[in-house]
Amino acid sequence: MSRSAGRVSLEPAYLLHHYAWRDSSRILELLTPNHGRVGVFARASRRQGSALPAALQPFGALLVSWSGRGEAGRLTGAERTQPPARMAGERLMSGFYANELLLKLLPRNDPHPDIYAAYAALVGDLCAQTAEPVRALRIFEKRLLEALGWGLNLERETGSGQSLESGSRYRYLLEGGPELIDGAAEGSLVFSGASLLSLAREELADQRSLADARRLLRAALDHCLDGRTLRTREVLLAMRAHGAGMTGG
Repeated sequence: MSRSAGRVSLEPAYLLHHYAWRDSSRILELLTPNHGRVGVFARASRRQGSALPAALQPFGALLVSWSGRGEAGRLTGAERTQPPARMAGERLMSGFYANELLLKLLPRNDPHPDIYAAYAALVGDLCAQTAEPVRALRIFEKRLLEALGWGLNLERETGSGQSLESGSRYRYLLEGGPELIDGAAEGSLVFSGASLLSLAREELADQRSLADARRLLRAALDHCLDGRTLRTREVLLAMRAHGAGMTGG
C-alpha cells in the first residue's frame, strides 16, 4: 500500500456495504487494515460495461485505490486477490450480520488492523465447509469487542480478582465482570465458570459453552449498540420462525 497527497494505492479491503448514488454510481463502505472503515464513491460502477461490479462483491478480498480527503474519496481501482467467496444459508447470513456490526460499531477512518484480521479470519472460516460457523462468529464478536475497548473480563472475579473456577457459577455484570454466586441463582447473565473460561480461551467446543457465549456476547453488543437494532437479527429470527434452523446472530 502506498499513500501520498490524498491518494491511497493498493490497500487491502473487504466490501461491507454499497448503495446507489445518482444515476450510475455507488457509494461503497470498505473495511481496510490501515484506514479502518472508509466510504468511497465508485463512479459509473452501475453503468453497463463497467468492470467494477465483478470485483466488488461482499466477502471477497480486494486491493483498492482511491483519491481525495475528507469523509469520502473517489475509487480509482479495485481488483480481487482471491476467487469470489462462496457462502449460503447460515454462513451467508452470519457474514452479513458481521458486516452490519462493523457498520454500526466501527467509526470511519479509525484504523484497527486487529479488527481487519479478525474479519478476514471469520470470512475464511465461513467459506470453509469444515469450520463451525457459529463458533467462528462468537470468536469474531469477542475479538471485535476487545479491539474497540469493550473487552469482556472472562478469567477473574470482579472485585476480588480471584481466578474463575470451572465448577462455580457467576453472575456477569456488563460494567465489571463475573461475580461469584453463593448458592442457586437464575438469570439471563448467569454462567458457569467453565463457559466463561472456554470463551476466554476461544475454545467453545461444546453446545453449552456456545449457547452461553451467544447470550453473553449478545448482551455486551446490545449494550454497545445503545438501542440501535440489527436488521440481520430480524431476518434470522424470521428464518427461524419458518423452520430454517438458523443460529447465527
